[in-house]
Amino acid sequence: MIDTIYRCEICGEETERPVRWVVIHCSDAQLTVFKWTKEAADKPHARHYCGEAHAQVYISRWFESFCK
Repeated sequence: MIDTIYRCEICGEETERPVRWVVIHCSDAQLTVFKWTKEAADKPHARHYCGEAHAQVYISRWFESFCK
């Protein structure tokens, strides 16, 4: 059985078994950060990050986009 391959939105790292990865769900008005669960990761429009540092890059960019 082939597992889902997840890809980090920042660095492009790919894995079938994410460890310490982060999931972010967001819209124009709301951003929600989740510890990795398959359920959260497989939701439509979920964003995947290989760790806290790369999730923080996205969060900073998201906030910055509203300040311009």
